[in-house]
Amino acid sequence: MTLEEYISAHSTPEDEVLSTITRDTHIHILNAHMLSGHVQGRALSMISHMIKPKRILELGTFTGYSALCLAEGLAEGGRLITIEHNDELEDTIRRNIAKSPLCDKIELVIGDALSIINQQSPITDYPFDLVFIDADKRQYSAYLDAVYPLVPVGGFILADNTLWDGHIIDPAYDHDKQTLGLRTFNDKLKEDDRFEQVILPLRDGLTIIRKVR
Repeated sequence: MTLEEYISAHSTPEDEVLSTITRDTHIHILNAHMLSGHVQGRALSMISHMIKPKRILELGTFTGYSALCLAEGLAEGGRLITIEHNDELEDTIRRNIAKSPLCDKIELVIGDALSIINQQSPITDYPFDLVFIDADKRQYSAYLDAVYPLVPVGGFILADNTLWDGHIIDPAYDHDKQTLGLRTFNDKLKEDDRFEQVILPLRDGLTIIRKVR
C-alpha cells in the first residue's frame, strides 16, 4: 500500500454520487486527472464546513465534482455559483449536478470567468465567503485580482494546482506558460499584504488564502 492509498483508505469515503462522477469522468472525459478526486474532495468539503459560507464562487467546474464537495458546507439558504469555460462539458456537468440532493444550491454558468466577473454580471453581484480557483493556470494572478473585491475581509480563497506536479520548481518547465502562470501567482501572493496564505502539499498543491485587508 502506498502512502496515498493509505490516506485515501483512512479518509471518509466519497458518497455514491461523487463515486459515480469519478468513474464516469475517467471513462468518458479527456484529461480525467483534472478531477479533484476523493481526498481533495473531502478536504474541500471539510474547509467549506469550517467556513460555513453563505456564498461560494468556483472558477473552473470540469465535471462538477469539486462544486458538489464545496456545496456540502454551505450555510442554510446558501448558494454556489460555478463558472466553466468549456461549453462542451455543459451537458455532463448539469447531468452530474442533477444527481445530487445539493443540486438546487448550485448554479452553473458557461463562459469566460474573467469576462463574467469584470463585466459586473448580476451573477457576481454580492460578496462570496469562499472562492475556489481551478481554471486556466496562466490567468491565476488575474483571477486573484478579479475576485478580490468580491470577497469580504476575513473571507477565503482556495487555489488548486499550485505545485503543478512539481513543475513549479523544475527548470525543465521554465518556458511552459501554465507553469510560469502559477509561479507568477505564487510569487504575487508571497509579496501581497492583502492576503495571508499557506500552500498544502495536497494532491497537486492547494493554497489556502485569507483576505486580511
